[in-house]
Amino acid sequence: MTTQPRALEQGPGGTQRVVLRLRVEHVSARGAVSRSSSPVLVFAGPEWRSVPWRGTVSTTGRLAVLRDEAGSVNTSADVVAVLTAPSDPVLERAPPSLLRGADRVRARLRAAVDPLPRDARALIPALVIGDTSLTPPELSEAMLETGMSHLSAVSGSNVAIVLAAVVLGCRATGVPRRWRSPLAVLALVGFVLLCRPEPSVLRAGVMGLIGLAGLSASRRAATLPALGCAVIVLLCVDPHLARSFGFALSVLATLGLVIFARPWGEAFAARLPARAAVLGHAVAVPLAAQVVCAPVIVLLQGDIAVVAVLANLLAAPVVAMTTVAGVAAALGAWVWVPLGTGLAALGALPAWWIGAVARACAALPWGHVEWADGAVGAWTLAVLTGLLLLTGPWLSAQLRARRAVSAVLACAIAATLAPVPGASRWPPPPGWTLVACDVGQGDAFVLPTSSPETAVVVDVGPPESGIVSCLRDLGVSRVSALVLSHYHQDHVGALGEVLAAVEVDAAFVTPVQDPVAEAAQALQALEQAQVPTRVAVSGTRMSWPGGAAEVVWPPSGRGVAGESAANNASLVLDVTSGPTRVLFTGDIEAEASRRVRRLVAGRRFDVLKVAHHGSADQDAPLVRGVGAGLALIGVGADNSFGHPTTATLTLLRGAGMRVRRTDLHGHVAVLASPGGGMSVLHAADR
Repeated sequence: MTTQPRALEQGPGGTQRVVLRLRVEHVSARGAVSRSSSPVLVFAGPEWRSVPWRGTVSTTGRLAVLRDEAGSVNTSADVVAVLTAPSDPVLERAPPSLLRGADRVRARLRAAVDPLPRDARALIPALVIGDTSLTPPELSEAMLETGMSHLSAVSGSNVAIVLAAVVLGCRATGVPRRWRSPLAVLALVGFVLLCRPEPSVLRAGVMGLIGLAGLSASRRAATLPALGCAVIVLLCVDPHLARSFGFALSVLATLGLVIFARPWGEAFAARLPARAAVLGHAVAVPLAAQVVCAPVIVLLQGDIAVVAVLANLLAAPVVAMTTVAGVAAALGAWVWVPLGTGLAALGALPAWWIGAVARACAALPWGHVEWADGAVGAWTLAVLTGLLLLTGPWLSAQLRARRAVSAVLACAIAATLAPVPGASRWPPPPGWTLVACDVGQGDAFVLPTSSPETAVVVDVGPPESGIVSCLRDLGVSRVSALVLSHYHQDHVGALGEVLAAVEVDAAFVTPVQDPVAEAAQALQALEQAQVPTRVAVSGTRMSWPGGAAEVVWPPSGRGVAGESAANNASLVLDVTSGPTRVLFTGDIEAEASRRVRRLVAGRRFDVLKVAHHGSADQDAPLVRGVGAGLALIGVGADNSFGHPTTATLTLLRGAGMRVRRTDLHGHVAVLASPGGGMSVLHAADR
């Protein structure tokens, strides 16, 4: 096993799926045995979580060649096949004793932090060894929103902090200079083993060494050639890194550290009191990394997280304290768990502060600036950043020479950006083309018509979840068309509340009446309210003043694939609302998604309503093929399913989409911009 099993989704009944990678040694099929050393991606059940890293196992399952979007064999991926439905693993050979010892330290660190507060318990293992298994989903999303997710992954900065602590410790204790480098290398080897020597960790080790050298006056001149050589060597060892956003961000962050961190730190320190001068260097490190990485980050999320600089500046002074305390706790827990707990407690307050900064900054109303998507946006930001860096000293001198003008400009900018006192950010202003109502763990979407009091509604969410309140906020008293994608309670549970609160002219429902009891209840409610109801199938069309919709899926009630007929029979809609085109996918799973992909091939959408609340059961080619710039997820906070999964969020961002989810952003409105673009308004950033 070449990677640690990673949880994908907590499903109904407590079932869980994990993903990992194996290197296949031999395959037996149809009486033939083949030997290999090929990497394979594995989707398995929870019993695989106990398999030790670098252990050798045997199993049976379905092995399929990895194919690309066109159905051809994918020769560019870093795995050659996918293994699904494997049986329980049988451990054939345990990993080496050194790695078993590292696993023991990791387990004892998790036990040591268990008594700590929630965020501290999650972030100490994340910062030290990249173990995010204890991190709650809302904290993970807050760190993503604020550009702090690099802290919870093993990166070059983690390595640099550990190495710097070793070097400073040697200096403080009088260790001879000739022994400091060997001890630092020994510490690096131990740290890599503790974090698992996977490719990303080895890359972080290389970048951390270069970054540490960049902060040293005696070695700084050699760091740029060293960085170039490291990049070339790593690409020769693993050419797939050339397509990795993680590798690009790691290299750029190291480049920023090498070029800007030291001079910026000295400039900041010169303007601070002597006792606080160290904060100047602490602030310069994340600022340099953020500035250099910003163009690539735009490719991933389509906007500029202006709050990221503030968040990282606030967190930077305590990152080193948390990391060093966590390493000490890991070593202490290896000897005695209560000792590790005591040492971890030293890092609890700094870790809590990091979590508090992430949550608070994610809730700021102007944390993100809309930016052009794709390569155009990335290159534009790169050029502007380069110009600002080149002209920065001249601009600074000009501003210092004209303090009055600077003050006036600063006040004007502040007045422009500051929210108007007493002004409400909800309901959205005229011109909205779609609203995702926050109804907890469920879906409810509203589309406007030419009449302000009338709208089209797609799903209504679970009972007593707030859909009626959302409609009232939008001024909707009449629903010209009500679409119920399928009969699960998180989509139709509030139907009775909607029928009692507003007039409904017509309803469109899926042909598959599953679950039977919920379907019967919903159809009876529509009949009692005397709402004309039509079964919609592929090709059914609807229209209203200002918009139209075509049902893409299902073709009929027969032959719906997958484990869940109800989910896979969800009505999939191609909707045009004003200038905005939306693909509503209900709760379809991968089986139905693959068929939907063929039906919408060649169509391009502005917005994707992510299927099944962001579960892991997505069809990646469909997600990438719709061309959407915005992904909307209806999901409840702290839901028991683990929605949306990290894998799906990564897929969406990798496809160039901004992600907005109701558990974090509340109601979400899509607005058409005058120039043909699209902007997003949140009712409440949580």
